[in-house]
Amino acid sequence: MSLRRRATAAIAVLAGLAVTLSGCLYAQIPPMAPDTGRSLAPQTEGVDAALLPYYGQTLTWADCGSAGFDCTTVTAPRDYADPSAGDLSLAVIRHRATSGEPLGSLLTNPGGPGVSGVDTVRDSLSLVADEQLTSSYDVIGFDPRGVGQSTAVRCYDAAGMDAFLYDIPPGKRGSDERDAALEQRQAGFAQACEAGSDGILPYVSTENSARDMDLLRAVLGDPTLNYLGFSYGSLLGATYAGLFPERVGRMVLDGGIDPSLPGSASGIAQAVGFENALRAFMADCLTRSDCPFGGSVDDAMSDLTSLLQRVDARPLDNGDGRRLGADTLVTAVLAALYSDQSWPYLRIALTGAQNGDASVAFQLADFYNGRENGQYSSNTLEALRAYNCVDYPDEGETDDEALEAELEQKAPVIAPYWVGPDPCAAWPAPPTGTRAPITAPGAPPIMVLGTTGDPATPYTEAQALAEQLSQGVLVTHVGEGHLAYNKGNACVNGAVDDYLLDGTVPDAGLRCE
Repeated sequence: MSLRRRATAAIAVLAGLAVTLSGCLYAQIPPMAPDTGRSLAPQTEGVDAALLPYYGQTLTWADCGSAGFDCTTVTAPRDYADPSAGDLSLAVIRHRATSGEPLGSLLTNPGGPGVSGVDTVRDSLSLVADEQLTSSYDVIGFDPRGVGQSTAVRCYDAAGMDAFLYDIPPGKRGSDERDAALEQRQAGFAQACEAGSDGILPYVSTENSARDMDLLRAVLGDPTLNYLGFSYGSLLGATYAGLFPERVGRMVLDGGIDPSLPGSASGIAQAVGFENALRAFMADCLTRSDCPFGGSVDDAMSDLTSLLQRVDARPLDNGDGRRLGADTLVTAVLAALYSDQSWPYLRIALTGAQNGDASVAFQLADFYNGRENGQYSSNTLEALRAYNCVDYPDEGETDDEALEAELEQKAPVIAPYWVGPDPCAAWPAPPTGTRAPITAPGAPPIMVLGTTGDPATPYTEAQALAEQLSQGVLVTHVGEGHLAYNKGNACVNGAVDDYLLDGTVPDAGLRCE
């Protein structure tokens, strides 16, 4: 048995869910005057000779089809330790600064691991950076190795992903029959990923992606890296700082992740985060006329446990060949807990499930899984698996019973759906990552944002990351939901903007209510 690996924690989920379900479009980016953009010489000082062909490449930018955006492709080595192992491609998008001489490039990552930075910057720029930042910086999005338009991890077609994500395995939960079926499913997925990914799986790691960011910094012509990373992007940024502390410019890590936590502890921490967010949802739900539960928060949590057990025993037909089991219903719950703006949809979904209607629960789960009209818009889940299986080292012999008992005690509603056969046991690429504190000695102050009610990147992890960094500065956002920046809190936005625009470091212990 294994604890569930860290769930997708993406900026697209945090803010896009209510937008998608309500049928609204993202705000349109205003047109801008034509501009050739900056074209600076690559920064190659101090670069190993074997990497000079990569660091010295000249970029050719092309219009992306929307005013103010242009795109390019950067060639990176598969293996930085052995550049002769072959190349891969990194897709990059730039939104050019709208006024004056840019301060430089502001590299961004929206999370995951596995979310497309190109798509996020192109389609949802206002979620990534406010007008002050887009005015002063060339905002850069990129698809990390293994993701999207970069050289990507490829596993199943749409039908295969449907079966992998939604088919209900035989046998009772926790039985040998069910576990064997899940192990076979995980092995089949791993084999498909190996066959479809052109040999890149051993090189899809956070460390290599951080090295890619240094390559991007250099070819963009920036002597230091200015960076705004969300969720998993905070781990990516911290990894960069650990590797290249002397090349860190102004760095903001929103939704800090503790790089020292082993996979089992990380899994428990996130399960507890979602359990706490679920209790916050229930407290709010019980004040609403359309809440499907009654009584106290404990009563409502107990009623949800009963609902999950009923759906587990008798899945609900969705009318499209899929059935809503407890695992998919839990996925729907998780999707809606990323933002309290999505709580109304969770009330509708749970009311529907109580009444035998699976449709809204499937809408939530499909959004989480990137499924639309029977197709998958990205390879986020495939890349997520690739990164996690290489990043998290094998912990060896663990006391599974003790871990499951801890999980059951701390997150009793979620616990039954948070364990199962190790999804990385059959992964064809060995784990090469380590779990250790990142201190980044010599780096300038690095801002870490933590939200007290964040389910996906718990606040305690932001605290830990800020404490580990030699010059970590924690800014606390008091509130619910995933992430802090650009969520409507003027205190948070002001602190981030002042730091990225002027270098003003926020006061220690700043709390934004």
